[in-house]
Amino acid sequence: MIVKTTFVIRHLVEKALHLRKLTPDIENEINYELTRMGHISDVDYEALELLMSEMDAGRIQLVPTL
Repeated sequence: MIVKTTFVIRHLVEKALHLRKLTPDIENEINYELTRMGHISDVDYEALELLMSEMDAGRIQLVPTL
C-alpha cells in the first residue's frame, strides 16, 4: 500500500514566502493542519523552521488580524 503525502504545511509556507507575509488565514490553516494530523512530517517541520527563520530575519511580515 502506498500512502500519498501532500505536505500541506509546506505548501502553506511556500504561499507565505511568496507573499512575504504570514496572513491570519495562512496561520489558521497551518494550525488546523497541525491539529488535524496530530503529527508533522520532516518536510513540513523543515518548512516551518524556514518560515520562522525568515520571520526572525524580517523578510516575512506577520500580518495582524483586522
